[in-house]
Amino acid sequence: MKRLRRALRRVAKAFAALLIGLLLAAVLTARPGKPALFPGAGEDAVTVHFVSHGYHSGLVLPRAALASAAGRRGYGALIDVAARFAAYDTVEVGWGDEQFYRHVPTVASLEWKLALQALFRPGNASVLHVVGLPAPARQAFPISDIVALRLSGEGFERLVAALETSFAKDAQSRPVHLGPGLYGPSLFYRAVGEFHLFNVCNHWTARLLDVAGVPTTPVLATLPAGLLLDLRLRSGLAKIPAS
Repeated sequence: MKRLRRALRRVAKAFAALLIGLLLAAVLTARPGKPALFPGAGEDAVTVHFVSHGYHSGLVLPRAALASAAGRRGYGALIDVAARFAAYDTVEVGWGDEQFYRHVPTVASLEWKLALQALFRPGNASVLHVVGLPAPARQAFPISDIVALRLSGEGFERLVAALETSFAKDAQSRPVHLGPGLYGPSLFYRAVGEFHLFNVCNHWTARLLDVAGVPTTPVLATLPAGLLLDLRLRSGLAKIPAS
């Protein structure tokens, strides 16, 4: 019994040290946001939606505003995306590991080999997944966790600029299409950046929100639940009730 108690105490101390380390890392890496950009107000403000599908997250953007910003700035990839999904009012955009994203559409189809390779193998190629939504985000994803964020016009422009840089381009500066996506009217595109444990899909989502002025914390953003918690605690944003 004494050995068991000592072992349990060691485990408890190790867990406490890990927890303290994670909390310290969260505090030290927290991004403060930019109050001049978020929350947005005025006629030029744009509402985007953060969507958590459980293990993966993305952003739902108004297609018309995306097309307008891309056209003003000459963003070739997003001009192409806006044109291809012209029949839809909104588009969902996500980023992730090519092999895992394309072959594991749901938690139920999880393959541990692909998951471990995505997290720990170096040099993992990435893709972007773009979906045309035939209905508002809450209706399109009735069981997902969704948060609405009101960005300033400048904040949205900065998010669009960061999104454009996520697309890999061909010799003619066009986005590289990789075929049909996972659900609905969707496409995969070749993306920029390597996927690994310290650069997962939710980190990508958090970076886009960060450039738009939203406070984010990389450590918490490792998982969608952490990013949702951060949005609630520091931005006062509640999830949209399920439909």
